[in-house]
Amino acid sequence: MKLAVVGTGYVGLVTGTCFAETGNYVNCIDIDQQKVDKLSSGKITIFEPGLEKLFARNLKEGRLVFTTNLAEGIKDADVIFLALPTPPGEDGSADLSYILKVADDLGGLLTDYKVIVDKSTVPVGTAEKVHAAVAKKYKGEFDIVSNPEFLREGMAVEDFMKPDRVVIGTNSERAQKVMLDLYAPFVRQGNPIIFMDERSAELTKYAANSFLATKISFMNEIAQLCERLGADVDLVRKGIGSDERIGKRFLFPGIGYGGSCFPKDVKALVKSSSEVDYDFRILEAVMEVNEKQKRHLIPRIKQYYNNDLKGKHFAMWGLAFKPNTDDIREAPALEMIDALLAEGATVCAFDPEAMNNVKKVVGDKISYCGDQYSALENADGLIIATEWNEFRTPDFEKIDKVLKQKVIFDGRNVFDVSQVRDRGYHYVSIGRP
Repeated sequence: MKLAVVGTGYVGLVTGTCFAETGNYVNCIDIDQQKVDKLSSGKITIFEPGLEKLFARNLKEGRLVFTTNLAEGIKDADVIFLALPTPPGEDGSADLSYILKVADDLGGLLTDYKVIVDKSTVPVGTAEKVHAAVAKKYKGEFDIVSNPEFLREGMAVEDFMKPDRVVIGTNSERAQKVMLDLYAPFVRQGNPIIFMDERSAELTKYAANSFLATKISFMNEIAQLCERLGADVDLVRKGIGSDERIGKRFLFPGIGYGGSCFPKDVKALVKSSSEVDYDFRILEAVMEVNEKQKRHLIPRIKQYYNNDLKGKHFAMWGLAFKPNTDDIREAPALEMIDALLAEGATVCAFDPEAMNNVKKVVGDKISYCGDQYSALENADGLIIATEWNEFRTPDFEKIDKVLKQKVIFDGRNVFDVSQVRDRGYHYVSIGRP
């Protein structure tokens, strides 16, 4: 099948590459000439485990092509995917200007039947707006489909190639047949392709992410209670996670969620609810809990140093909002850095992938180290903000020698409590005694 993917950000690049991997010919379109040139020359623009190999192979085989020419890119396409940004406004609403601009452009370019797919996360009713924008200029046949992505950063290739489910919103039998043929190679093991109307598909994405964010905030509340009652959140987590009605995933407490999806999608669903006069009180609480949780360790750090952090120097392991990504959007580490600097402390940080992105935002307000151990030099304490695997079993003999004081503030519960305390460390984690 011949496909066009408009937008080469995180979703667009993963989508285009993975569709090419199953034998489709994919034109990826972006207005950024510099990015298109870079991708065309074989240089990938995002960090995502497993993507680079597929990208290189399909670029070499000619199944993956990049262009800035929208007309040329969509001319022969059977399906056009819109994978464009929908950034949140100050009120939480999703900005649809990028999508509607391309929809308007497509209206002036179409000459035959196309399936146009909203791949971006968009509010309920967007498919109708896209249809209206295209139909202003094009009077022929076309269909608009809502096909939300459910990609986890750090696991996106696996999620795309072996999806739990594929959600397709359309009432058109013709579009259903096209989408069924397109996704058939990805569901050979029997995972479902779920067809529904466009509005239900749009809401499904927001509902899924908001529910997962709710689980995280709920466990962070339980962790807060554990700290006050002397209970162990790890044991509580195991106790409730074994209940199949609850499940084991997204029950790990920490210093809050971040990234490009959960914060934006929760805000957008709250905004959509308010527009139809519904007060989504649970999600209001989820956002409030998460914002507080990002700075949960700061009072405990201050308490250890007698409420005076002026002149204290901290090592920070992890900057990305989660491991296996370089994404720092809404990252709790950034909140903690701001709080520490405001108290007069200094920070030296290490992250395997995200340091360049942090430099663009934070600049030289903090220092950056080439590895996790050099970050510890002359540090009064270690703060762990991201649970990269390489942090889980470090060389404690090295840490003992380099870290000025045996103090660890673990925002991701990376270490075993007794193991660290047996080495003589003052160890603070989330929801554990």
